[in-house]
Amino acid sequence: MPKKTILITNDDGINSEGIWILKQHLKDVGNVFVVAPDRERSATGHAITLHRPLRVEKVKKNAYKIDGTPTDCVILGYYTLLNGSKPDLVISGINKGGNLGDDITYSGTVCAALEGAMLGIRSFAISLVAKTMHNFKPAAIFARELSQKLLAKGLPDNLVLNVNVPNLNGHSKAKGVKITKQGKRKYGEVVIQKTDPRGKSYYWIGGNEEPVKNERNTDIAAVLNGYISITPITLDMTDYKEKKFIKSIKFI
Repeated sequence: MPKKTILITNDDGINSEGIWILKQHLKDVGNVFVVAPDRERSATGHAITLHRPLRVEKVKKNAYKIDGTPTDCVILGYYTLLNGSKPDLVISGINKGGNLGDDITYSGTVCAALEGAMLGIRSFAISLVAKTMHNFKPAAIFARELSQKLLAKGLPDNLVLNVNVPNLNGHSKAKGVKITKQGKRKYGEVVIQKTDPRGKSYYWIGGNEEPVKNERNTDIAAVLNGYISITPITLDMTDYKEKKFIKSIKFI
């Protein structure tokens, strides 16, 4: 039986430690191709590059860097860089930092996995929830286990798994795995205004996270309690529950 083809990407860039540790742990699972941005592309969401050409550079065997977004990487990997092999699996990560709650809408990591699903490929995103002292190995071990299960069992169409692994702080493994729903995050001082030496204003978008009470079955609560969180995400963004309300609105 031919080996499976695995495409991995990220939004931290080709030089991120997480993507290479992931590749190392997948080497006996399938033929692994790395197609990643040439620099950090965090918070690019599902952006694709339409108004300029993209440059591709081979960095080593089965590894390429692209001067574009994570979504660009999946598209080019699928159509041009995998020696004619359609990927059996797309993995985006291991991200340096969590992708939890509302953050998934901004995340280049998660949206690269969404692009994989749009192309009909089983896909998941995986992130390590840590700001410093990143120990990617436990996340890579779990990614390997999950990859084997998905290659054997598959995923329903249009479904993506968003995986977040807690910072284990010296512990050998997480408490377990929880299947979760998307939580809620809130940030204070989202826009910061400053003045440059010429007296002109400039702005930083960002802010510190503020406490929000999350239910026990959210991704945020699971990770805070030492569990690996797996949140199923669908490409169909229709809110079926609220269709009745929209139909009740009287339109001219």
